[in-house]
Amino acid sequence: MARRRRPLPPPPQHLVGLAVLLSVATVAVAKTDQSDVKALNVMFISMNKPSQLSGWKSSGGDPCGDDDAWKGITCSGSSVTEIDLSGLGLSGTLGYQLSSLKSVTKFDASNNNLNGDIPYQLPPNVVQLNLYGNSFTGGVPYSISQMEDLETLNVGKNNLNGQLTDMFSQLPKLSTLDLSFNRFSGSLPQSFQHLKNLKTLNVETNQFSGHIDVLAKLPLEDLNLQNNKFTGWIPSKLKDINNLQIGGNQWSSGSAPPGMEKGSALGSSSGGGSVGGVNGLIIAAIVIGVLLAALILLSVLKRNHSSPVQSHYLMDESGHNRSFAPLVDDGRAVNMKPLEHSSSISSRTPPVMMPSKSISDNEFENKLNHSRRSTDPINLVTYSSLDLQAATGNFHSTRLLGQGIIGGVYKAKYADGRVLAVKKFDPLSFSGSSDFMDLVNSISKLRHPNISELVGYCSEPGHYMLVYGYHMNGSIYDFLHLSDDYSRPLTWDTRVRIAIGTASALEYLHDACSPSVIHKNIKASNVLLDADLNPRLTDCGLAYFYEDTSESLGPGYNPPECTRSSGYVMKSDVYCFGVVMLQLLTGRKPYDSSKPRTEQSLVNFVTPLLHDIDALGALADPALRGLYPPKALSRFADVLGRCIQSDPEFRPSISEVVQSLLQCVQRSTSTRRMGGHRSVSQRSDDSDW
Repeated sequence: MARRRRPLPPPPQHLVGLAVLLSVATVAVAKTDQSDVKALNVMFISMNKPSQLSGWKSSGGDPCGDDDAWKGITCSGSSVTEIDLSGLGLSGTLGYQLSSLKSVTKFDASNNNLNGDIPYQLPPNVVQLNLYGNSFTGGVPYSISQMEDLETLNVGKNNLNGQLTDMFSQLPKLSTLDLSFNRFSGSLPQSFQHLKNLKTLNVETNQFSGHIDVLAKLPLEDLNLQNNKFTGWIPSKLKDINNLQIGGNQWSSGSAPPGMEKGSALGSSSGGGSVGGVNGLIIAAIVIGVLLAALILLSVLKRNHSSPVQSHYLMDESGHNRSFAPLVDDGRAVNMKPLEHSSSISSRTPPVMMPSKSISDNEFENKLNHSRRSTDPINLVTYSSLDLQAATGNFHSTRLLGQGIIGGVYKAKYADGRVLAVKKFDPLSFSGSSDFMDLVNSISKLRHPNISELVGYCSEPGHYMLVYGYHMNGSIYDFLHLSDDYSRPLTWDTRVRIAIGTASALEYLHDACSPSVIHKNIKASNVLLDADLNPRLTDCGLAYFYEDTSESLGPGYNPPECTRSSGYVMKSDVYCFGVVMLQLLTGRKPYDSSKPRTEQSLVNFVTPLLHDIDALGALADPALRGLYPPKALSRFADVLGRCIQSDPEFRPSISEVVQSLLQCVQRSTSTRRMGGHRSVSQRSDDSDW
């Protein structure tokens, strides 16, 4: 008889509890992070619960666990790390919880039918973001600016539009950027210059405009700019790019400034293969037609013995009509009267460039006689080095008006009473006379009543000089910081007038010139004052030489973003102008080592006090002797306070600055009309300026 097996005694209770805890812990480790699960649930619902996404659920689930595999999801441990949904015919939107996917490094939803705005809430640590080939609208969300690990951003072939936000300064690893086949407009953001690892940039088939100087120093290997509205010239540093495509734009046909190339010169070697041979034939036919028409026109003119062709072109290089309403007329004083009695001060005409061009500088003549344009600047006097040497006393130190990093400025005196200012360059600044003449040509086109006028030049080998009109009153810096007790101080109205005139000149450079001109050397010593104390901005068109603005500007001026040479952007000019306004307000130097440490930097010392009306009174220049309207001081401080914001994004454009100053003057005019006429130096709580 077989023995019956005795049953084993039940395990102790504490062992049972331990086993249960271990099994629960094991399950918990295997479960997907709940934040990831919820984000995918919301995404699944937002895409209308597509059947293509097998395994996905609208609530709960475990994509990283033992459940059926979720299509396109890759995990590492309990975290979702990759989402690849490319080409699945998905529709709807991406939901609103993608920012919870903190471990996702690859997000690919390309080639679907997704629509709506690209969500602001995107995976924050993504490395590759591909949304190409959908129907997204709106713009590029600013949250992308915080993705420091982002290497690839592809939003091409969507319906995105508007201007790109200046949001690319904190993306050091970005190597591929595709914005193609959208409807983006406006200029390329200045923050592009911070993309130091960018190898591929595709912006073809958009409506981008303006110049492309911001790309000059990027390590690009593939660049497609086709079919936009770009103007100006191609930076020379881009011509060696392996795959450069530039067709279908409005590149300038004029003589290129230093460091630039004409678009037509690069067209034959710049890729553009997609344009094809047919387009090449069409372009060739158009060129031949233009030349034939030109020959016929010239023969008719010759037969009729007509006088030289008068200027019929009021266009800039981009071909757009422009007009500019300057603050003052040439040679006339700027005072507050015209501003007070102007009926159109609040509706300012669009800014623009110079008077009508002669035949030697219009596009028609340029096509037929390019060499003449590049060697024969308009209305400029050619000086010999011996002539200028004699007029400056052999460039004697007693004739030195100022010394900068690119050379000195000397006072030239002639027997007939003429006095000029001669800017003498270091001979090594140019590789030859042709480079210097390119610079002369570009500067000679800068015509504005508040810009110091170039009147001549010297272009002999080893002797490169620019000749300007001389202004006996020196600069703002001289008036504010070097005047003796017998000098006439600048009144409040004069200071306001100087600020408006200088801002107007800078607005002309930024908004009227094509391509836009960044000054890069705005400071009080570069704002000269003519006989009537009207401002004349000098050093315009020389930004090419100011790589290190901390050296050229000097202490107290350098904007916070300019920790490296590539950091200088258009709104950096606005910051520097704000520092000039601050000197007009306080009479202090931008940096004064003789002051207590907390007061040495003018911007740092004054910024916290700008909105304190009592403190403002103490900050005002003692030379004003209290002869200013307190409201005027406050409004002036408000404008300059916006200019010296530490973040360029929060600074106004220079056109906004001009508008704000003019509106303040207009407000003052209204007050004075209601309250009766007062002396410009009389203090009043009722007036504004």
